[in-house]
Amino acid sequence: MGDTDRAAYLAGLAPGDDVDHRGTPFTSALLSSLLDALRDPASGTPLIGTARLGGAEFSGAAEFDRVRFSGPAEFDETQFSDTARFGGTQFGGSAGFSRARFSGPAEFDETQFSGRAWFSRARFLGPAEFGQARFSDAAWFGGTQFCGSAEFSHVRFSETVTFGEARFSGAAVFREAQFFGAAMFREVWFSSHTWFSGTQFSGNAMFSRAWFESASWFGPVACGGVLSVNGAVFQVPVTLEIAASELHCVRTRWESTVTVRLRYATADFSHAVLSGPTAIINYPARFTRRDDRDRVAMDESALSGPSSARVASIQGVDAAHLVLTDTDLTDCLFSGAFHLDQLRLEGHCGFALPPTGLCRRGIWPIRWTPRRTLAEEHHWRAQSAGQPAPPPGRPPSARLWRTGPHHPDPGLTPDPQEVAALYRQLRKAFEDGKNKPGAADFYYGEMEMRRHDRHGTPPGERGLLWGYWLLSGYGLRSSRALAWLLTAMSLTVMLLMGFGLPSSTPDPVSTGTLDHGKITLRTSSPDAALSGAFGRRMTWERAEKATRVAVNSVIFRSSGQNLTAAGTYIEMASRFLEPTLLALAVLAIRGRIKR
Repeated sequence: MGDTDRAAYLAGLAPGDDVDHRGTPFTSALLSSLLDALRDPASGTPLIGTARLGGAEFSGAAEFDRVRFSGPAEFDETQFSDTARFGGTQFGGSAGFSRARFSGPAEFDETQFSGRAWFSRARFLGPAEFGQARFSDAAWFGGTQFCGSAEFSHVRFSETVTFGEARFSGAAVFREAQFFGAAMFREVWFSSHTWFSGTQFSGNAMFSRAWFESASWFGPVACGGVLSVNGAVFQVPVTLEIAASELHCVRTRWESTVTVRLRYATADFSHAVLSGPTAIINYPARFTRRDDRDRVAMDESALSGPSSARVASIQGVDAAHLVLTDTDLTDCLFSGAFHLDQLRLEGHCGFALPPTGLCRRGIWPIRWTPRRTLAEEHHWRAQSAGQPAPPPGRPPSARLWRTGPHHPDPGLTPDPQEVAALYRQLRKAFEDGKNKPGAADFYYGEMEMRRHDRHGTPPGERGLLWGYWLLSGYGLRSSRALAWLLTAMSLTVMLLMGFGLPSSTPDPVSTGTLDHGKITLRTSSPDAALSGAFGRRMTWERAEKATRVAVNSVIFRSSGQNLTAAGTYIEMASRFLEPTLLALAVLAIRGRIKR
């Protein structure tokens, strides 16, 4: 337009009018003239209805500070050659910046997006500033390139925000950002440092297949839903501080040292690749973030339940460099992991317990003794017993075995031979950590699985294991061995009273011969004899004597007792069996107190 026509056009505009300048080249002066024509005299703020500026070219600074767009604002494929300022701007309708190009700094500080915001495939060659911006509707940053730093501190996303396939070449800063809808960071590339300190995710946060090239710290973050880094790659040593309902790290790849500090989360590390030392730690106190010079505790109001962290699976993981500290392993799946014998368990790592209370097996009531058990044993026992799975949403009963994820399919449930191998490897991990009681529990579990293995354990060996279990719980149940010892000693006392002790002690008999004035004497003791009715043999005097004989033969190993022939054989059997039971009881006690 010529100057006269342009002046006439601008004079005809009023605050709140629609404008359509698609493909128009703007200088700073021309843009300023346009905004002055739309400025509200009362507030001094430019008011624009629908703005169609797609494909426009701004050769100078684009000053849209404090502008109010009451209708849709279209900036698709717009070229900003210099600084683009939208600080404090209000978008009442949708805001479209798809495939826009920002050659200089882009400032969207305190901008309010009331409608949907599109920045898909946009390109920010300079710094992108979105500090304290407000997105009231969904926002799309899919495929966006941030070549400079990207500042999203204190941003509030009320609905779903998508950064899928975005690329951050400079620093990505999301300090204390709030995501009230789903946050999608799938396949995002973080080439430089990232800051998610104090970030809050009320819904799910998806970082699946994201690439962290230089991130040395992630968090602390709080996530009320699922935080997923499935398939993500961390290339440098990194520390993660996460408080979430669930953490998914399936096939995540850590190329160097990693420390994962968790609160509340149930974490799944299936098939994760651990190239260096890896520590997964249950963090006891609330995470803190740095606020200016002070340390401020993270807000965990979006999370509920116990704050302890739980590991759901390390299937397919090479555990040679893995350390688990104070984590709950009640439902952790170990099957398919490598080098479990080198796994380190530090602090108090909780395992599942057998069912509590009295149970029934056929007509016989049974009670399971407390011990550390693997989830795989629970799943096999629940499947083999035909136990029904609990209704969805209901916690498993403490009086039943826990059902597995593939219950009741026997083809997908580990069999006793597989579970025995898991117990064997983890037992060595306990032994290397000088935790003998923990190793004893896993030895018990290994023997239990061997006893029930009908394919890998020969029948004769299974019979020996049954006897070993029955007499002393594989040398680990002192109460069982002592009970059998007391039973055997009581039976020995009863048998000695009835058949082993003579009715009276026979006196020695001496006989002599006289031969040519020489006397030869011979002294002999008659065989002990037992007489009288059986009922008259059951007296306190004979019980006390039989007890002395049994205790002497078992504990003190003394001999030379005056017994009948039957009593001699009874004592021989006692001297063989009962010290064995006593040794098993001592062995079981030692296994529980040795460190």
